[in-house]
Amino acid sequence: MINSYKKFWDNIFNFSSTSSRSDYWWPVIINYILGGLLIGIIQKLMGHSIEDIYTISDLTTNTLVRLVTIIVWIGTLSVKVRRLHDTDRSGWWILIDLIPLIGTIWFFILMILPSKRSRWN
Repeated sequence: MINSYKKFWDNIFNFSSTSSRSDYWWPVIINYILGGLLIGIIQKLMGHSIEDIYTISDLTTNTLVRLVTIIVWIGTLSVKVRRLHDTDRSGWWILIDLIPLIGTIWFFILMILPSKRSRWN
């Protein structure tokens, strides 16, 4: 679990190799849990939603949250592409997730398929 999360951050801009199922799923699960906890804690400390900006401190917090969100989104995008490569598919298959409902279900299926590791190594 910790190794998978470390690989996630080490390969944040790597869109060309492969990622195993555990190297995909552990970071996704950990990021959702950490993100929810951190947002909850920050909002509790601020006393209002992160989206509400009343002071310069609120603006700074909002900006930092958005910056971290973008960085994690880039890392998640790269691990999705690497996971698709591991199932012997092009990274362009990520676009199937844009199709409402059916695309999301199909993308989930692609993420749970076993490794093929043929041409991407």
